[in-house]
Amino acid sequence: MEKIPVLGLGTWKAAPGEVTEAVKVAIDAGYRHFDCAYLYHNESEVGAGIQCKIKEGAVQREDLFVVSKLWCTCHQKPLVRTACSKTLKALKLAYLDLYLVHWPMGFKPGKEDLPLNRSGMVILSNTDFLDTWEAMEDLVTAGLVRAIGVSNFNHQQLERLLNKPNLRFKPLTNQIECHPYLAQKNLISFCQSRDVSVTAYRPLGGSSGGADLMDDPVVQAIARRHLKSPAQADFDPVSGPEECDRHSQICHPSADSGEYPGRCRPQTSEGLGSCVSRGSSVP
Repeated sequence: MEKIPVLGLGTWKAAPGEVTEAVKVAIDAGYRHFDCAYLYHNESEVGAGIQCKIKEGAVQREDLFVVSKLWCTCHQKPLVRTACSKTLKALKLAYLDLYLVHWPMGFKPGKEDLPLNRSGMVILSNTDFLDTWEAMEDLVTAGLVRAIGVSNFNHQQLERLLNKPNLRFKPLTNQIECHPYLAQKNLISFCQSRDVSVTAYRPLGGSSGGADLMDDPVVQAIARRHLKSPAQADFDPVSGPEECDRHSQICHPSADSGEYPGRCRPQTSEGLGSCVSRGSSVP
């Protein structure tokens, strides 16, 4: 069994020409978890950064935990393996550690990421994510991915998947937006009750009333109290002191302290932001 690294580098909105260097710097800084997606349209650059550090001898492929996501236009079963293969080719990898269904709904297949009708509405497909999941399971059997999961699934959608007859592989994680402005307490509790880890994306993101999370007076006050930056103050402790030291002590304060009323406690990692993960195991 191997574990998902607690902190990950997310590559959404990473500009061309920047993400390769960001990945190399992240690896040098100790990151081993990289969150990618077809929709981000930069997987080849992420792959270039990874391959550069492997060739340098800084890391081995086995040291890394690379995640990508199946986009909504590829939910039809015959399209799933093709989409995964394109991602592997872009990343220059033989396998993914984790492959996620990016969203539960499918879109009309084609060249457009967001196929729109004349009214400007997204054209949905008639696919069912339970059928898509069967094709995802085939990827595990074929050795193209080590584990599979979901993203942006709500309670009802995840429960429907977990109750699917003849389920061969249950989702390892549900990747959802989670931060002090969007605590997701009930969904996280449900995931934990069904032994599905939670990956928090945008853990430093979000705004309320036009105020950025990092500028929130509560976050800033907690940061000053603990002699941390606002970003460091936004993370919960993920394990013991040694783990905190290895991750520049991005670990204070504890949600149990009551300093963040209603704050989320995600179980896994994600974010050129960051991603936050906690103690999840994969086969």
